[in-house]
Amino acid sequence: MPVLSVIVPFYNVEKYIGSCLDSLAAQKLQDLEMICVDDGSTDASAAVVEARMVTDERISLIRQANQGVGRARNIGVRRATGRYLAFVDGDDMVPPRAFQRLVSSLEATGSDLACGNVMRIYRNLLVPSWAHKRAFAEQLKRTHITRHPLLIRDRMLWNKVYRRDFWDALGLTFPERMYEDQPVAMAAHVGASSVDVIKGIVYHWRQRDEEGTSITQRCLEPANLRDRLLSVLQTAALLDDRAPALRPHFDRDTLDIDMTVAVAAMAEMGDAAAPDLVDLIVRYLDGVAPEAWQSIPFAQRLQAHLLHGRRLDELARVFEQDREGLLQPRISLAGLLRKRWHGRHPAMPRHLSEVSAELSLSARLLELEWRDGRLRGTGRVSVDRFDASDLRKTSVQVWLEERRTGDVIPLSDQPVSSTWANVEQEEGGAVPEHGFSFEFAFDPAALTGPRLARRGHWNLKVRLRAHRLTLEAKVAGPRWLPPLVPAPRRTAGVWLVPVRGGGGAWGLRLRRAQALIGECRVDGDDLVFSGQLADPGDGDPVLRLVRRSDGEEMYFPVTLAGHDFRARVPLVDIDEVVGHESRWDFVIDQGRMIRPLARTQARPIVTVAERRFLVDRGDDGNLMLAER
Repeated sequence: MPVLSVIVPFYNVEKYIGSCLDSLAAQKLQDLEMICVDDGSTDASAAVVEARMVTDERISLIRQANQGVGRARNIGVRRATGRYLAFVDGDDMVPPRAFQRLVSSLEATGSDLACGNVMRIYRNLLVPSWAHKRAFAEQLKRTHITRHPLLIRDRMLWNKVYRRDFWDALGLTFPERMYEDQPVAMAAHVGASSVDVIKGIVYHWRQRDEEGTSITQRCLEPANLRDRLLSVLQTAALLDDRAPALRPHFDRDTLDIDMTVAVAAMAEMGDAAAPDLVDLIVRYLDGVAPEAWQSIPFAQRLQAHLLHGRRLDELARVFEQDREGLLQPRISLAGLLRKRWHGRHPAMPRHLSEVSAELSLSARLLELEWRDGRLRGTGRVSVDRFDASDLRKTSVQVWLEERRTGDVIPLSDQPVSSTWANVEQEEGGAVPEHGFSFEFAFDPAALTGPRLARRGHWNLKVRLRAHRLTLEAKVAGPRWLPPLVPAPRRTAGVWLVPVRGGGGAWGLRLRRAQALIGECRVDGDDLVFSGQLADPGDGDPVLRLVRRSDGEEMYFPVTLAGHDFRARVPLVDIDEVVGHESRWDFVIDQGRMIRPLARTQARPIVTVAERRFLVDRGDDGNLMLAER
């Protein structure tokens, strides 16, 4: 009898099933069996499995006509002989120590199931799974979903190991439809005496949306939505019966995810929507508590409310408004003893209209330039997703705030009185943009004494004040400001570098530069740049390009003449893009690593062999090469 039985259902995953089985064969826990169930594949997936069976006797293959992954998993469970059960989809992969971690935890604690953290495989990259990030932020032994409600999002089967006798005692079987894993995973969580939560990564979940074959792409199809809703209702009934305290947690998640899909599907179908689908949605929404309704943003709440009332024509109009950015309800203050902010829309009842917790400030920089020795800018702030034109006594304050120390430099002596304006958006001109305008001027003389001695990153921030409302935000905006991003300026030996950093936030970077790039241009298919080194040293420097995503490096020669240097990078030699884009940082290796400051304002864009490159200044002021 093996320690662990791994059930691997698959359908038309010829491209991935080999890698999946290789990851299982490489497990540190070697005492396992791999039961592969072919759900009627029409490609060579089964042949790949058969080839692996020749060299690994732990692999077995079961074939069935295409009847769905639920039935395939049930067949696999019946064949399994291990003391523990695990499930792996045929296009995913499992890190080498995953099953050893999960089984060892169960052996040590006696819990009924162990579950772990997940990464998504997107093309060649691993990225954290948003659905698992919070629930698996810390290691927990012998816990339970009722004590750790964040596990309500852990509705998948494959990041877990189950005791087989626990599985059988609970009588767990899979519905033979899509979304079959949610009710089973939740039944196991609720029915377990205790659960082990492993912080480490135990599963690599592949995202295949680009191929047009995933459930994600088909989620708006009526049959797909029907199966999804049946699983939602089955899970809700389970929680109502066996863990009612978890129902609000489940509803918050379901309103945010599943009902968002239902709204999109119903808005698209309109009058053609099948009545039984609408009935399933209404049946679920009938049981949602008012506090759960309040947990989702106003726009989602409004659309779910219209769907609950079967008002599909109104839903389609509101859905389109929201998608186009035109659903901007006015906010107003109401209440006698406890003042609360409400969103106003004719279709939204008062008891569902409170938006106090979701008011946030959005700030955009529109212009930035050095003029008369000062860095001057203009911008606009708005209450994100809402029309704030009824606010009274409004003012906007602008300041720079040092990221580490919290030190503040005001950019105006008095708050700027602001008035509401409706303008056409800069790009496209179709969507009206609302907001309060602001302007500021920064005098480098404000950076004196300790402020100038430190290297630092100063964020540009704004505060909107109105009657009973105060909101703050970092100032974001496009990287390309007219006419160009201002060049660095030097004061008292320190370079002041306007930068657009993480999340698009603007600020000012203080730097001491050991190397400056003064010229950057494209010559044919090559990137050519030149500058000066503060200390040319004794050896010959080398240019390194370092890819941010994985640390991959490429090397190019540097020509040195005194303090002046010049380098040429053939763009055709740059490694191919990884994921959506690749970003390369420039480093001069002179025995020590120097990140050259890009003083030039040039931002060349070039296409080489059907590859598009952009040369830009990074968020630390250094030269950066991006390919999209």
